[in-house]
Amino acid sequence: MVKKKKPFISIISDEEKEENKGSVVFQILSLTNRIRKLSSHLELHRKDYLSQRGLRKILGKRQRMLSYLSKKNGIRYKELINRLDIRESKTR
Repeated sequence: MVKKKKPFISIISDEEKEENKGSVVFQILSLTNRIRKLSSHLELHRKDYLSQRGLRKILGKRQRMLSYLSKKNGIRYKELINRLDIRESKTR
């Protein structure tokens, strides 16, 4: 039985790629793109432990950036969470 890969749709438009490559919001968007690509890869290859480790590292980096953004600009943080359809982080 051969499984097919799901088609991947990028959440970053080409205009956004050219505008603010260094902004925190853009970095979170690109990390979310990479997370979704790796997640779809890991659905097919469950025992790819190196990719699992990479995914955990990317998730941690995105989480740190999201917490930074929530401290600096709460409104922009809420907009980004809604746009990406990710759940809000738990406060420690």
